[in-house]
Amino acid sequence: MITWKVRPDGAIKIASTYAKPMELSWRAFALSLIAGEVADGEKNVNLRFLHDPTNFNVVTTAQGKLGNLLGHGRCTIVEPVSGDYLPKVDENQATTGDLWRVLLLVNCNIPGPRYFTREGVITFEKRDGQEWEPQSFLAKRIATFPPGSWFDHIEPDERDALERARKASANERREQFRGTAD
Repeated sequence: MITWKVRPDGAIKIASTYAKPMELSWRAFALSLIAGEVADGEKNVNLRFLHDPTNFNVVTTAQGKLGNLLGHGRCTIVEPVSGDYLPKVDENQATTGDLWRVLLLVNCNIPGPRYFTREGVITFEKRDGQEWEPQSFLAKRIATFPPGSWFDHIEPDERDALERARKASANERREQFRGTAD
């Protein structure tokens, strides 16, 4: 059951927390429900809908809609996928408004660091009344540069962060290999 509330200014808002993504679009609502089914271990989940990049066009950036950008970047969506709504807990919170978060892992068939083009993390957040903001490194690249040039212009501080991530990833692989060799 979905309940609605009418504010004094006449604006209609969804009161049911699980249905809040519906305020973004029916697709956002369906994505959140399907991602929840996957997380709960349901069988026969509609993964085709969950992995269709165009369903993520609810997220808009300066470069365009996220799903279209992923398509142009030759990216496929892999697990996990998450579309969450987080209500503002209390009035004393430093941040204002409710929060929507989209988290995707993608494989992109483009030149770039493997740890971003294979299971690259894309996270966007949106506060009530605000625009979508990229949170992860790859999301920032997608929001800033056109597809095909996401890794063409890397600043020195970004290069350092990429190198730290590469080393951490290499160390993790060595530890995994060591664990299987024992």
